[in-house]
Amino acid sequence: MHTIHVNRIEEMYQHPDIALAIGFFDGIHLGHLTVINKMIEIAEEKKLKKAVMTFDPHPSVVLNPEKKRTDYLTPLNEKKRIFESLGVDYLFIVPFTSKFAAMAEKDFIRDYLTNNHVKEVIAGFDFTYGKFGKGNMLKLAEDRQGFNVTAVSKKALNNEKISTTDIRRMLTEGEVLKANEQLGRPYKIAGIVVQGEKRGRTIGFPTANVMPDEDYVMPKLGVYAVTLKQVATGETFKGVCNIGYKPTFHDPSKSAVSIEVHIFDFSESIYGERVEVFWHEFLRPEQKFSGIDALIAQINLDKRQAEEILRDIDRSSVL
Repeated sequence: MHTIHVNRIEEMYQHPDIALAIGFFDGIHLGHLTVINKMIEIAEEKKLKKAVMTFDPHPSVVLNPEKKRTDYLTPLNEKKRIFESLGVDYLFIVPFTSKFAAMAEKDFIRDYLTNNHVKEVIAGFDFTYGKFGKGNMLKLAEDRQGFNVTAVSKKALNNEKISTTDIRRMLTEGEVLKANEQLGRPYKIAGIVVQGEKRGRTIGFPTANVMPDEDYVMPKLGVYAVTLKQVATGETFKGVCNIGYKPTFHDPSKSAVSIEVHIFDFSESIYGERVEVFWHEFLRPEQKFSGIDALIAQINLDKRQAEEILRDIDRSSVL
């Protein structure tokens, strides 16, 4: 996949004719996949290269600073990886700046579509462009210059529209099962295993302390059934994860949130390795225990519950 960070318009133009899916695509959930799969279908039918145009940062950073979105379900590098796995040939990353937000509709069409060798544009029905977002899919179909336009209708699950906003809410409320349904896969946070306090070893539950390497949306604080993948080897292991402040040992007001995974039947040292944590089910909120014995008893219960939940998880099903 050719990734083009569009710092100058001309940087986009050195490629064959393309079918282009446009959107921010945070989460790349089932609704987004409908758009991308439609692009792939059209590209293959018309013998065009497959392309995606996305934006960075989120438009809210420019358009709504008071409610700007600075964490993501799929940060930029994760989006790149998923697009590549889907067979995309060209990825255009457009800086969403004040100047870009104020661009006239006709200029966007000319510079980013017509001159960019776009022959097919595919986007969600609610995609907008141009100053104040006045351009929409109906106008794009009317004003098109040398390309066809396909608007993909909303994707629903259990009679509810699939949306990034809802998935973010579900995760922060601990509704991981529902979030994963809308994503079409387990939610994932990638990062590096770093040195922790090593307290888990002293109570019989060593953990991998995972430091996220991008700005991911953090799930609700608490305990989860998870799988952990070592990126270097591709091996996936089952485990139980605590995300939070560890209030039994720390004052939450003076501590940072940590992600600590106890991997079942695993004793290797993986400090410094990149891993991916897949979140399968919320077990319980984080809590403060009266002492070490009470904590150990609860961890044993958590472990048994996670083992049962993960018993039938296909390790190859995680992305």
